[in-house]
Amino acid sequence: MTTIFTVEIQYEQDVVQARQRTREISEQLGFAAQDQARLATAVSEIARNAFQYARGGTVEFSVAGEPQTFVIRIQDQGQGIPHLAEVLAGRYTSSTGMGLGIMGSRKLIDVFEIESLPGQGTTVVMSKKLSKRTPNFTDSQLQQIRETVMERSPQNPYEEIQRQNQELLRAMAELRKREEELTQINRELEDTNRGVVALYAELDEKASSLQKVNELKTRFLSNMSHEFRTPLNSILSLSRMLLAQMDGDLTVEQEKQVTFIQKAANGLSELVNDLLDLAKVEAGKIEVRPSSFEVSDLFGTLRGMLRPLLVQESSVALIVEEPEGIAPLYTDEGKVAQILRNLVSNALKFTQQGEVRVSAVQNDHTVTFSVSDTGIGIAIADQERIFEDFIQIESSLQKQVKGTGLGLPLSHKLAELLGGSISVKSELGQGSTFTASIPITYPYTTEFPTRLQPIASLEPTRLPILAVEDHPETLFIYENHLQQSTYQLIATRTLAQARQVLQQVRPMAILLDIMLEGQNGWTFLRELKGDETTSTIPVLVITIIDNEKQALALGANGFLIKPVDRLQLLIKLNTLINQNKPQKILLIDDDPAYRYLMKQLLVNTPLSILEATNGREGLALAQREQPTAIVLDLEMPEFSGFDVLKELKHNSVTSSIPVIIHSSAQLDAQADRWLAKQSIAILSKETGSQTAAIAQLQEALVKAGLVLEVSGESHV
Repeated sequence: MTTIFTVEIQYEQDVVQARQRTREISEQLGFAAQDQARLATAVSEIARNAFQYARGGTVEFSVAGEPQTFVIRIQDQGQGIPHLAEVLAGRYTSSTGMGLGIMGSRKLIDVFEIESLPGQGTTVVMSKKLSKRTPNFTDSQLQQIRETVMERSPQNPYEEIQRQNQELLRAMAELRKREEELTQINRELEDTNRGVVALYAELDEKASSLQKVNELKTRFLSNMSHEFRTPLNSILSLSRMLLAQMDGDLTVEQEKQVTFIQKAANGLSELVNDLLDLAKVEAGKIEVRPSSFEVSDLFGTLRGMLRPLLVQESSVALIVEEPEGIAPLYTDEGKVAQILRNLVSNALKFTQQGEVRVSAVQNDHTVTFSVSDTGIGIAIADQERIFEDFIQIESSLQKQVKGTGLGLPLSHKLAELLGGSISVKSELGQGSTFTASIPITYPYTTEFPTRLQPIASLEPTRLPILAVEDHPETLFIYENHLQQSTYQLIATRTLAQARQVLQQVRPMAILLDIMLEGQNGWTFLRELKGDETTSTIPVLVITIIDNEKQALALGANGFLIKPVDRLQLLIKLNTLINQNKPQKILLIDDDPAYRYLMKQLLVNTPLSILEATNGREGLALAQREQPTAIVLDLEMPEFSGFDVLKELKHNSVTSSIPVIIHSSAQLDAQADRWLAKQSIAILSKETGSQTAAIAQLQEALVKAGLVLEVSGESHV
């Protein structure tokens, strides 16, 4: 940064001189006349504030940066500006006009930054980039500008007033010219609007007719579906009675005939149900009932539900992969299940041999469900048509399988209803893959499972993390990311709530969004780092704009750009909170081979490893050594892992130590739920791949709060 000139504000005429010097320097730097007037006006307003409220100050003109920027710094040593946040938000009113100059100047300048601390004065930095057509100034050229400005004697106030009047007259003339142009444009727009209004009237009439037709179609489908259901249910019930031979035996031919009737009725019933669902979706009458659920539970239900679809002795295998690392979904579980049932049913119909595979992965804020098959495939020309109502693509298998042509269109509409989408990739003879992308959080809900957690309900064994974020869906994602970790979230949506929490709790770290609506996150960051009671709390700035340098310069300890995934957030928190702290892992397992294997998995990590050969020895070591985390086997003689875990949690010295279950025990649902509440993670010793075992263990250790460096590369 090269300083060109400095003006001391001691007397009222110095304010006029600051305005004159601004215009002179900006003219030398190649700014247009309009930009010169804007810069001069902004500087005179802020300089007048310094003189009026702080009894003086300095105005410093500099050129800095690449590309070069004209920087003007106005500084005073006054009492500071009270209610600065309200002034910048445009909510503050004053009888003296305080704040109007700041807001007016802010609108005139490209970059306007202000910092004001009680009793320490105010600093305003205004900057504007030099024109791209202006070549960069060398140090000697800037020195020449400095000398030129110093040689010029300041004009008297009357000359400055005359010059301001001339600028005002030019601005008024320009405004008059633009007003005349706008008048002409308005006349042309009026003529155009008449034609547009007539066109809109015609379009509205056609849209109204189409709406009536659509309503009639929907009403017809709904009424037809309801009217068909009664006789269909009767047919199905009677056919079941006949096949059950409740009123006497049937001949072989009669049984065959009744079976045909039942199959036809079932097919018609499926068609009626699909038509009714489509009619509800199109009429906007279908309700979405979001709730929180795990993908693993959904897949468990689907396995039992879909297995009967496989024909006995079929050469097609139905594989439902176990989902890993997927956050709980907050959406309509029934509709997600209906989408997957339709996709799997469709895949089984058109696959003669091979497999149908169901899987799920998380991508940022969505979960992508995939149903892939080794079936006959779909031609590229038909891949859009399959999502149209009643469309069925002709193929060698089409005549052999029943279908309505409504399953895929219905799934497509249900996915859109949940805020997601469905797509397909396929090649004739090579199989197909249908993917349904569903948002983790239903985007159209006004309520989220996240609630501002009362301070009294915090768990004493988990570390509090304060989040300052005004978007409830983002808080919901943070809450899910921190579930089953050593951390717990304290969610706040305003700076006032955050300050209230800080008066009651000292969090281990603060997650701060700078882009808070109507609030100044930068000011809050300065406040945190300027207060000795909060200055040592690590602050992790998470925002949508890449301004890491500014965040770190103002005292932030870390920076991430939205969206952040779970592992990324946990690793960053571990680094900020536990960096340079000793890290010890206690292995409690009676099998020396497994203890050896665990040490090999952790050989490239900066961890001290303690070993206990039984449960009682493990309890004693845990109380004496206070390890960072415990890896516990469940099946041990005399004193089992369940007993160890109970003792650890009932002892105040060890209750907060994170526990990772690492066992080959087969757990029932009740034991699995209890262990999930008491531990950070449950890992199986049966993992076939060493790479997968290392990845699972590392993720569990990260959830337990450890800072890891693997194979020489830092993961944080």
